[in-house]
Amino acid sequence: MTMSVLPSSVESSTAAPSLQFPTGFVWGAATASFQVEGSTAADGRTDSIWDEFCRRPGAVVNGDCGEPGADHYRRYAQDVELMSSLGLGAYRFSVAWPRVRPSGGSLNEAGLDFYERLVDTLLAAGIQPWATLYHWDLPQALEEQGGWTSRDTAYRFADYVTSVVERLGDRVAGWMTLNEPWCAAFLGYASGRHAPGVTSPTATVAAVHHLLLGHGLAMERLRAGTSAPAGITLNLFPVRAQSASAEDTEAARRVDALQNRIFLDPVLRGGYPADVLQDLAPYGLPQLIQDGDPEIIGAPVDLLGVNYYRALLVAAPEPGTEHDGSPSEWIGAEGVRFLESGSPRTSMGWEVQPEGLTELLVHLHSAYPRVPLYVTENGAAYPDEMTPSETVLDHDRIAFLDGHLRAAHAAIEHGVDLRGYFYWSLLDNLEWAEGYSKRFGLVHVDFETQRRIVKESGRWYADVISRNGLPAE
Repeated sequence: MTMSVLPSSVESSTAAPSLQFPTGFVWGAATASFQVEGSTAADGRTDSIWDEFCRRPGAVVNGDCGEPGADHYRRYAQDVELMSSLGLGAYRFSVAWPRVRPSGGSLNEAGLDFYERLVDTLLAAGIQPWATLYHWDLPQALEEQGGWTSRDTAYRFADYVTSVVERLGDRVAGWMTLNEPWCAAFLGYASGRHAPGVTSPTATVAAVHHLLLGHGLAMERLRAGTSAPAGITLNLFPVRAQSASAEDTEAARRVDALQNRIFLDPVLRGGYPADVLQDLAPYGLPQLIQDGDPEIIGAPVDLLGVNYYRALLVAAPEPGTEHDGSPSEWIGAEGVRFLESGSPRTSMGWEVQPEGLTELLVHLHSAYPRVPLYVTENGAAYPDEMTPSETVLDHDRIAFLDGHLRAAHAAIEHGVDLRGYFYWSLLDNLEWAEGYSKRFGLVHVDFETQRRIVKESGRWYADVISRNGLPAE
């Protein structure tokens, strides 16, 4: 998905004096089970790979772990009241596999009971439940049997999906099979920066294929158990070459292949791109593909979830330099340089580039078989400034939201079938390997007392929702 900067006609469309979103546009916010739930040993839940990873010295900032999270498991009713006060039309949550099938084994009714209570409470408040079936919390017991490097894990995932759909299939408004399989595979098995902390290119490629197979098998189970729309959520990045040189263009091609097309093409076009197969042949990708896999993985989806945070500007390795051999998620492209464009940055060090969201959505609309698109994650971490009156002034986050919503609207004006936007995240939470040091929430959480305070960005977003649009710029 190597993309050029949009023509000025697209960029200028964000300057419209009044921006209304389509009738029925879904306004939501998102969280993930391990990041917010806490109660990691409650009601039969067993360890996930993230529980184990958090115990490794130095793996997570400050040694933070899934306790307490945002205590959402016990405070979900209060959190639904918060959602209602913000006017949210939808809440995207994830289901914890280790709650529903502890250790990857038999069904745990108590674990499903929690999600049933959550879904029913959301519906009573007039909020659509959107469920993600895998947001990285693989049961640790399955990891010890090979995790996503094992083909069997895809079938175990499908069985878990069946358990969830049988209980909740009549009430969930939208389903996502996987969230960001790129992170699960490349950060989890290549660089080891995420759980399970493996550093093997061959294991990474196996994880990619088996995650995609799990998606396809899960879609089969969803089709059998619910009429609600279902799809997958991918974290996608416009990839730009620093120059038009052959070397920089090749660097961009390789990064785009590893980040974007390795997932988009099997799901939406029915197979891996030829260059991806060639690039990853040394790591065994062609041998992993069994008869029928492309058809399973490429079966039609009802929607595509798009997680967008920034674009990538890349250049070829410096002449004469060699990769030092340290683990990298960029398999076969370890020496590629990732450059900064000079845009402002969030607390995560990510550049703020709202125009990239328009570029990405327009590209998906034009280059792939057309399915409805939803922005399922988009947000920013900034330090919260608490005033003596306990108001959280987060003007940077408001500016981030404003810019990205205008970018989303620009894509709609150019014909993109964008049907919803979910801010990441509803609550401050455990930001994976960054621990509790980074805050993305519309709602401030005091992790010692679990007190919630709606930030100014939350109030601003509530106003957008009430208008179904943005005020004049």
